[in-house]
Amino acid sequence: MQASVNSIESFSTSDGPGIRTVIFLNKCLLRCKYCHNPETWNMQGMNYDTEELVAKISRYKTYYGTKGGVTFSGGEPLLQSEFLLEAIKALKREGINIAIDTAGYTDSPYEEIIKNVDLIIYDIKDIDEDRYRSLTSGDIKKTWEFLNIARKYRKKFHIRQVIVPGTHDNEAFITDLAAYICKHFEASDIEKIEFLPYHKLGSEKYLTLGIPNAYQDLPEMDLDKCNKLYEFLIDLLQEK
Repeated sequence: MQASVNSIESFSTSDGPGIRTVIFLNKCLLRCKYCHNPETWNMQGMNYDTEELVAKISRYKTYYGTKGGVTFSGGEPLLQSEFLLEAIKALKREGINIAIDTAGYTDSPYEEIIKNVDLIIYDIKDIDEDRYRSLTSGDIKKTWEFLNIARKYRKKFHIRQVIVPGTHDNEAFITDLAAYICKHFEASDIEKIEFLPYHKLGSEKYLTLGIPNAYQDLPEMDLDKCNKLYEFLIDLLQEK
């Protein structure tokens, strides 16, 4: 089985627990206005086969320790589901911890993938149907279907929310977010919650690719304010 891989990052410490190899797969159905990897939106050449990629990941096995492993990201990794499942099963035989970084937004089958991964790094995007569509061009109901299946298998989650100035940087949104988390996740299944402040590090990519940048003039999220909103969220969740 072959895959379209955009890039591979070794020794990452920000895409799951421990030291990890991150595989960025091409293709995504969403068009998030704040996306910093627009180069992964479309499928490109099929440049890795399963055996080759598994061998490359396994080469770093001694560095992973008890917590590290591999994270499949993107783009949306679930869109290359046949390859992903084959790679995951091969890596499981090697005893390697497997995470997927996903928005749960795909038209490909994925239940068997969920059953076999150790961790889901889940990107919420937004919690309101209309805002979700405006922000991503997608239908939030697709991602709710994903969450229902993941909950059935009691998967462990790292939850991520990008905080966009003017959209998410207020206590009203954070209050609604706390309620959303309580509705869609079991508290015991959440290992980590992260706020990712909106930044402009991907702006040059839009210019290079000739893609309109909807947030070209939007300022970056203030880090101090972002941290305070995160503390507000944690306080709310502890009260529930």
